[in-house]
Amino acid sequence: MVKLADAEKAQTKKATRAAYGATLAELAEAGVPVVAVDADLTGSTTTKKLADAGYGNRLFNCGIAEQNMIDVAAGLSLAGNVAFTGSFAVFGTGRAYDQIRNTVCYSNLNVKIAPTHAGVSVGPDGGSHQMLEDVSLMRGLPGMRVLVPADYAAARAALKLAAATPGPVYVRMGRAAVPCVYDDDVELEIGGAYLLREGADVTIVANGIEIREALLAADTLAAEGIEAEVIDAFSVKPLDADTILASLKKTGCAVVAEEHSVIGGLGSAVAELTAAQYPVPLEQVGVRDRFGKSGDLDELLTYFSLDANAIVEAVKKVRARKGLC
Repeated sequence: MVKLADAEKAQTKKATRAAYGATLAELAEAGVPVVAVDADLTGSTTTKKLADAGYGNRLFNCGIAEQNMIDVAAGLSLAGNVAFTGSFAVFGTGRAYDQIRNTVCYSNLNVKIAPTHAGVSVGPDGGSHQMLEDVSLMRGLPGMRVLVPADYAAARAALKLAAATPGPVYVRMGRAAVPCVYDDDVELEIGGAYLLREGADVTIVANGIEIREALLAADTLAAEGIEAEVIDAFSVKPLDADTILASLKKTGCAVVAEEHSVIGGLGSAVAELTAAQYPVPLEQVGVRDRFGKSGDLDELLTYFSLDANAIVEAVKKVRARKGLC
């Protein structure tokens, strides 16, 4: 099993977006021909750190023009660069979707779509900026790989993996500082997942900031005599079918938790897998067909039923359904 953060480190919080510019600078220092193309948000996305590290000639600020940002990145990739794009997720995927589809994916270009500020964890910016459909949009594109890291260390690993993977890759990052889950040297792989906790009674599949909530839920359930198996499905596309199916054959039911709409994201991917290969009762924890709302992260996790308590309730519900099958 993968090495998790120790108890002291698990108490610290860092935003996944904080890994972005620092990792690009690290890659540049290692000789990787990375460039970053941003849409007037170099401070918020942290791509400015690439310039601060002495690689200002590799950072291109296109202004508030996300569609142009994608096309500039496409051109830079054709010149032999590993091109990363940076904006808020609502703009970096939604406003630029046509360019991602028809320029990047249709031609299988080496462009990495790596926006920050995804999900309800944007917080006070509210529903207009809380992108809850991005995984669905990116997952549906032919040739796009989709990664949703749980914490700073996983985001750093996801960005390195994206740089080393030819073709389009989507890396989802957030604004808010979140607890550390993994040890600093964690590595990810396309199509991979990590079994974080073993259990025989229910499978909890999660990713992003919901990993921490899933682990807290597993603690609560254990105190009630329910042993939950927790899987970090950081690779939404391609999905690690083998790891998930092996767990389901042991537990016989599943809860999928994600900081995203229940339509088209991780929950949909797991439901498609189970329907085709191993049908079991399944419940989803996610945002249900609505826009976000302004508030603090912890408030929003509770408001949208995304917290550990919501996962516990979903587990009890799915186990009751399992007993009827």
